[in-house]
Formats: sequence, structure tokens, C-alpha cells
Amino acid sequence: MTNNLRKISTIIADDEPLARERVRSLLEEEADVEVVAECADGAQTLKETQKRLPDLLFLDVQMPRLNGFEVLETLSPGPIPVVIFTTAHDEHAIRAFEFNALDYLLKPFSEARFKIALKKARARLEKSSRQADPELKALLGQLHAPVAGGGRILVRSAERILFLKPEEITHAEAAGNYVVLHSGKEQHIIRETSSAMEARLAPAGFMRISRSVIVNLACIREIQPAGSGRHSLLLKNGTRLDMTCSLAELQARLGEV
Repeated sequence: MTNNLRKISTIIADDEPLARERVRSLLEEEADVEVVAECADGAQTLKETQKRLPDLLFLDVQMPRLNGFEVLETLSPGPIPVVIFTTAHDEHAIRAFEFNALDYLLKPFSEARFKIALKKARARLEKSSRQADPELKALLGQLHAPVAGGGRILVRSAERILFLKPEEITHAEAAGNYVVLHSGKEQHIIRETSSAMEARLAPAGFMRISRSVIVNLACIREIQPAGSGRHSLLLKNGTRLDMTCSLAELQARLGEV
């Protein structure tokens, strides 16, 4: 008799071999689940998830090369599987998962707890039919939200995926629907409006000094007169930027950081 049961394609991502083995052994008892890949780091997880488009992903929070959050952020806004997080610690992350109603497994987890998580995943798959999970969208929204000094800017290119910390950025320039981020001797182009980038960077000590330029206040060396009551900024790396905001506005912001 032919078995027409559609199996839930699953990827296990964890840098600990014993942790992967634990999940795999528990899944072997589930007739409707098929493990299509096992990954030992975030970059491999990203590659296999984009290649195989699994239904379900057991995702460790802390992995080398890319952590669990960075894997999800890089996958977004494309197809994202149902995610069950696994973690050995990080209470702050656990509270975030609970806030967004996302399931997680705290190592070492019991078989009973594992089955509860898997049951939730089945229900979510049946309900969503592979549509974007609203709770996961909420978590990804938090990753993109302004976080003072803590958020990172994702930069994609054909060769690599880069995560820039705000303090690594000297200034950002608008270019239509794109923003050019200046970091050291490198320039990174990201598809985002300057208004959205300003909202993300402002809590980390950035300020818009003209229509097209947002500057890291910590990188300013001097304020210099530019004639006719105007001023320019000299950054610590030697870059000169014209400013159209008032000197009083700039001084007020400098006093806040």
C-alpha cells in the first residue's frame, strides 16, 4: 500500500554534535518528519535553508559565523520556515521568544517538551500553509528596530554578508532609495531610505546634518565655519561634510551623547 503522507522537511542547525544527535534521534520516531540537512554553523544553515526551503528549522541561537538571529535576518524577506529555537542559556533571548509567542527548547530539554514544540510546529504549518509567520515577523521587526548602540546593519553582496555595528559607521549618505554607509575605507550600499536609516541609527548617536547626510556624532573632530553663517564638519578620518542644520541643533545633540 502506498503511503501518501507528506513529510515535514526539516533542518537541524547546531554547532554541538551531541545537540544535533539529540534532535535527530527524537525526530526518528516521527513518521511525518524528514531531516534533509544538518548544519554546524550559521553560514551553512543559511545556505542549506535557501537551497532546500525546509518546512521546519531547529535553530540554535549561538553558532559561529552567523548566529540564529542573523540567519533569520538574512533569510528575511524571503521564505522562512517554521522555527523552533534551541539554546543553552541567554535568558534575555528566551524572554524575547516568549514575548513573540515563538517556541524554544532550553537545553537540556526532555522528550515530552520536545514533542510539545513539534506539535506546535505541526499546527503552525497546517495553519500557515507556508505563509509568513506573523510572530516570526514580529521578531524580525525587533531585529530591525532602533537599538541604542546594539543594533547591527545587514549588508548583502554577491560575495559576502556583512553585519556592521553602528560605531563602525562614520556617516551615511542618501542615494535615492538607497543609502551609502561609510565605514573606514569601505562604502556599503543598502536598499533603504535615508529616513528609515536615520530612525535606526539615531539611538546609537547619529544625527542628520543635511538633507542627504547622517553623521556619527562620535566621529566628529571639528566644527569649522564655511562662510555666510554656514558650517562644515571635519571627521576624525579627515572627511569633510557640509551641514545645513543649525549650529545650535548640533551642539544640543553633542551634549546628549
